[in-house]
Amino acid sequence: MILTTTPQIEGHPVLEYKGIVTGETIIGANAFKDFFAGIRDIIGGRSGAYEKVLREAKDTSLQEMMERARQLGANAIVGIDLDYETIGQANSMLMVTASGTAVVI
Repeated sequence: MILTTTPQIEGHPVLEYKGIVTGETIIGANAFKDFFAGIRDIIGGRSGAYEKVLREAKDTSLQEMMERARQLGANAIVGIDLDYETIGQANSMLMVTASGTAVVI
């Protein structure tokens, strides 16, 4: 399945629009990761633990969205948008939402 943030795929006209599809993931970051991320904030550098959680949440959301598009008979998703939000008590959870338009090309 072709995924793109653009509204069209060069050289592949859209033959049929199947509708809007979404994928959502809510994932928590545990206290251990929070502790080491806090240390990184003080001494500088990247937080590998948080980056890994972000990638996992994004990948899960995209997979869920692709499955919904397949169920509609689509073979591509155009106009994809990814949104990241913190939710829950003390913003302890990360929500990643992927949305786009399922199409047949």
